[in-house]
Amino acid sequence: MTARIRKSMWKTTIVAAAMIMATGCETVQTTQAGAVGVDRTQRMAVSSQEVDQAAGQQYAQVMAEARAKGLLNTNPAHVARVRAIAQRIIPATAAFRPDAVKWGWEANVLTASEVNAWCMPGGKIAVYSGLIEKLQVSDDELAAVMGHEIAHALREHARERVSEQSLAGTAISIGAAVLGVGQGGQQLGEALYQGVLGLPHSRAQETEADRIGVELAARAGYDPRAAITLWQKMGQMGGGDPVKWLSTHPSREDRLRDLTAYSQRVLPLYEQSRRR
Repeated sequence: MTARIRKSMWKTTIVAAAMIMATGCETVQTTQAGAVGVDRTQRMAVSSQEVDQAAGQQYAQVMAEARAKGLLNTNPAHVARVRAIAQRIIPATAAFRPDAVKWGWEANVLTASEVNAWCMPGGKIAVYSGLIEKLQVSDDELAAVMGHEIAHALREHARERVSEQSLAGTAISIGAAVLGVGQGGQQLGEALYQGVLGLPHSRAQETEADRIGVELAARAGYDPRAAITLWQKMGQMGGGDPVKWLSTHPSREDRLRDLTAYSQRVLPLYEQSRRR
């Protein structure tokens, strides 16, 4: 069997198996569309309760380890900024999902050189001191980062990725059994999944988070155009983009183009919030 035929059979088998298993998934719309119009339906194979519980436990563990090392909330000014921004963004989440306002939100700052931030399912936020200090972010730029990460939680992207990986793993195992291939064949199937389904979908999730993030910032009274200056700063830090096809993030050019368009779309919300 030639490599080309084998790849073709793998693609067909994986897609067919995934379609069969998808009938057992729950089709959901995790958020309302908002002004930015994010309305993609999602298929979930695991419950939000399972994911939220696991995320809460993991967040508590990360915070406990950071506290034990003296790396948790060591700079009161950083903590005050992050929590003040979170308190303004949280009410804005109701525009996408009213239940989110009542989540058990937490916001903490980890002392680390990494330029990073994240929000776990259920509203568990962490901002790294390296992001604040190395980029010298304004409050508007920090709100852009936090809005983006909160958007991932609102859209339940982590739950969606867990569901996809679970389905893909089963599909690949079925494909390996049907085609009678060993570990090498299964690795090929996994590579095909990442290239055909996994990475492009991750890029779509990043774009959704960008768009929802600028709207959250605007509704909270932060200039949504700061998302553009933020990514420009990141670009100036050095290091070229990875090959777009192999990246889970959109290219820098695509991202800046999209952020420019959508920050303009939500600018009236920002102006309205400033008049309150």
